[in-house]
Amino acid sequence: MTKLSLSKEKIKVVLLEGIHTNAYKQFAEDGYSNIQLVDGTPDDDTLIDMVQDAHIIGIRSRTQLKDDILASCEKLMAVGVFCIGTNQVDLDTCKSRGIPVFNAPFSNTRSVAELVLAEMIMLMRGIPEKNAKAHRGEWQKSAAHSHEVRGKVLGIVGFGHIGSQLSILAEALGMRVLYYDIENKLPLGNSESVHSLEELLARVDVLSLHVPATEQTRYMIGQEQLSLMKSGSYLVNASRGNVVDIDALVAHLREGHLLGAAVDVYPSEPATNQDEFTSALRQFDNVILTPHIGGSTQEAQLNIANEVSDKLIKYSNNGSTSTAVNFPEVSLPELHQDLSRIMHIHINQPGMLEKINHTISSHNINIAAMYLQTSGEVGYVIMDVNCDSSHPIIAQLKDITGTIRVRVIH
Repeated sequence: MTKLSLSKEKIKVVLLEGIHTNAYKQFAEDGYSNIQLVDGTPDDDTLIDMVQDAHIIGIRSRTQLKDDILASCEKLMAVGVFCIGTNQVDLDTCKSRGIPVFNAPFSNTRSVAELVLAEMIMLMRGIPEKNAKAHRGEWQKSAAHSHEVRGKVLGIVGFGHIGSQLSILAEALGMRVLYYDIENKLPLGNSESVHSLEELLARVDVLSLHVPATEQTRYMIGQEQLSLMKSGSYLVNASRGNVVDIDALVAHLREGHLLGAAVDVYPSEPATNQDEFTSALRQFDNVILTPHIGGSTQEAQLNIANEVSDKLIKYSNNGSTSTAVNFPEVSLPELHQDLSRIMHIHINQPGMLEKINHTISSHNINIAAMYLQTSGEVGYVIMDVNCDSSHPIIAQLKDITGTIRVRVIH
């Protein structure tokens, strides 16, 4: 059995925000026993108390792991984000501290696509407004502004895992699918790529957004873009809260240019379920407002728990960083029982590998296998050798100028 230089019993794992219990189960079954499963999102002071001695932290979308929090976590070796987006984590700070961050880019794809599809159908039938009025005792039996989705044009911005799956589902209902992506993406089924966002906006009956939160996507749908959309069209945003200018959306809904919208993400969201949700969109009966639940199904949460905890355990057990979002990616084999694995994380600068090799060879230690990968300013060297964590070479490797972190598994 692979043994960590720091035993699994001593590795502290903190899982916040009510992460699915299967994550706890995955760690426990692998031999980890110091696991804390926490509901809710603590304030910063409480968070620091919880995680300052943690080796592995798991969060969802609300907890903010920014520089000041990370600075207090001297033992932290990995972060798991149990969702798709990672903008709640300071990725650059983690990288500079030798902390890989793992997420779940695929596990909730189906759940988000199903929610968006359902909302599109509801919007095009005018259900949100009819439902709201029925709750107030009003009876609005009418076919005005009520349409089948069959034959309508769906525009997708961002043809990644969610956008492409939505395309397949929508096409099965008879919709025509157009999409725009800054990368060249092969069409699926009968979907068609368009050359610009502006072209897409002018041609669609309903627009669905599936892009990450970047400077390029910040308020990418504003007054100018909404003006290009057809009169009587619809907008769905289940991507990120700062992709749409809410004030511009409010104006177009009030004018009746857009007949409705569905929004699952917001520029500012309540920290807990007990806090009030505030939004200028609350005034509209023809807008579906959901509390960031695109991936909140039991199936998605189970899949996310399994995917992210598996990545964290693999990194902790053998150093594999495959699919890390901020770190050199290396997929490593199981460690041979007679060897130790030294993982050297360092500043990516000339001469580092030479210094590491010189330190190893000066002790006449044989390197059975070596792996190297770099990502920007960080380098990651993994060496399988015939020494253990008490060997003086470990301290010498840590003393090499430019070293960020050294881990040993034996």
